[in-house]
Amino acid sequence: MLQAALASGEAHRRCVFEAFARRLPDGRRYGVVGGTGRILEALEAFRFGDDELRFLTDAEVVDGATLDYLASYRFTGDVSGYAEGECYFPGSPVLVVESSFAEGVLLETLVLSILNHDTAIASAGSRMTSAAGGRPCIEMGSRRTQEESAVAAARAAYICGFDATSNLEAGRRYGVPTTGTAAHAFTLLYDSEREAFTAQVESLGKGTTLLVDTYDVRHAVDLALEIAGPELGAVRLDSGDLLIQATEVRAQLDAAGNRDTRIIVTSDLDEFAIAALAAGPVSGYGVGTALVTGSGAPTASMVYKLVQREDASGVMQSVAKKSKDKTSVGGRKWALRRRNERGVAQAEVIGIGEQPRDDGDDRALMIGLVRGGEVIDHQDIHEARARHEASRAELPRAARQLSRGEPVIPTIYEED
Repeated sequence: MLQAALASGEAHRRCVFEAFARRLPDGRRYGVVGGTGRILEALEAFRFGDDELRFLTDAEVVDGATLDYLASYRFTGDVSGYAEGECYFPGSPVLVVESSFAEGVLLETLVLSILNHDTAIASAGSRMTSAAGGRPCIEMGSRRTQEESAVAAARAAYICGFDATSNLEAGRRYGVPTTGTAAHAFTLLYDSEREAFTAQVESLGKGTTLLVDTYDVRHAVDLALEIAGPELGAVRLDSGDLLIQATEVRAQLDAAGNRDTRIIVTSDLDEFAIAALAAGPVSGYGVGTALVTGSGAPTASMVYKLVQREDASGVMQSVAKKSKDKTSVGGRKWALRRRNERGVAQAEVIGIGEQPRDDGDDRALMIGLVRGGEVIDHQDIHEARARHEASRAELPRAARQLSRGEPVIPTIYEED
């Protein structure tokens, strides 16, 4: 596309590209924007160096004129969109890129690969933290996805309310709180479970978390109580009927006077399993596979479409796809969340060609991210975490239902 546009002389027309989702994953009530900060990091470093240019030359991917353009490529346009952690709905203009066609078209895969992955994780994770009802959730999915995806997933999970991650690189790179646990391999290393627990407590202190289901749970809890005493931090259950086992272990701990010893559960949890455990004496959840695979929706189905372009006379014109089942809405867009007098969201209002009308209770959703090629808001993950909590809290109560349903608020377009 770039080569042909350069050759025809149309590559430098002003254009507006928009990233949005036509629909939410089947049955979901809302989505959560994730990855915006990573997109901005990537955009700052988006260059074609000698190695990339050499490959394009040797593989004869593009012609010489296009190679010359790529060698000096720098994004000089503007980017705006929803802040990271914000809830979104079908048609929400999550990211808007204003630039020449040449500059903007090169960003499509960069934007969508990050936005689709991180948004899928954040959207699934939000359902999990909602189902947890304030009990802490730990991200533990690094062994179930590709290594860089694991770091991105830990970041997205923190934004949507997870308290910590087992991924140390996410802690180093993004400041996500980290925590860990012993695996069954540690217990199996020793000649007895007693020796394993003793070694862990002596090394890590009595506040550590002991894994108690390698052999017999009741016996393991007795050993943990004997070795760590009333200061035992937590026990972890990783198999079997977690609700029944948690109830039995809680009674066992309480009978020994260990009312402050927590019970952490793991074992292929998703939002439905977490909700089912809400009635149990569970202190926290460790979540892996379901989280890092989007809990059945591994992509947010975001698309990146040209919605406005400069015509031959220099006037900006709306453009849109008309193909069956893949239509798009043309025009530069702005968005706000319509709220009632109690601050509860009522609709996603999208203005086409100008800002939508604020009726007095509404909240603007889009912020400036890049101006003239310079990033002006890097999207701090701690701010994004607080933003998500506030954004989810203003949705109607039905947003927290896990049963299949329509988006919890409609999307309304206002023409200029």
